[in-house]
Formats: sequence, structure tokens, C-alpha cells
Amino acid sequence: MHDQTPTSEIARLREHIDAMDARLAELLEQRALVAARVQRLKPVGYFAGRDMDRERRLVERMAEHAPRLGADRLAAIMDSVITAGLAAAEEEAARGR
Repeated sequence: MHDQTPTSEIARLREHIDAMDARLAELLEQRALVAARVQRLKPVGYFAGRDMDRERRLVERMAEHAPRLGADRLAAIMDSVITAGLAAAEEEAARGR
């Protein structure tokens, strides 16, 4: 017999997802901050200095840890993460931060 109803199990799992999403957001923020520092140090930074070969290698390494998602899905996710981080860094640079 089940200890929980499907509704309570869904609620419990959603709470777990919410906690993971909060941790993921914190990691994304940290990543964006470090990436912004890198962009300021590169001779050609921001979108003009984007290294697609490095991004491909990054996705391949990540796919080893997330086989369910696979390289193609991770490539789309990381493209969004990198694009958002570069845009934020570029905006901060324009504001003189």
C-alpha cells in the first residue's frame, strides 16, 4: 500500500524541484559573474569573442554527466545560458560596472 496519495507525492516532488531550481539559479548567477570577469580580461570579449569550439567541448563534458539530456539538448540549454550571461556582462560593461 502507498503511504502517500498521488497528489501529495506530486506536491512533495514539486517542492524538491523548486529547491533544485533555486540552487540552479544560484549556480547560474555565479557562472554569469565569473564569465563576466573572463570577458573583461579577454582581448576580444563578449559576443565577438565567443569560442564555439570551447562551448562544444563543454557540452560534450556535460553530456557525460547528463546522459538523459544528451549533447543536443544540453547545447541548446548552454547556448541560452551563455547568451544570457554575455548579454548581462555587456550591459554591465556599458553601465561602467
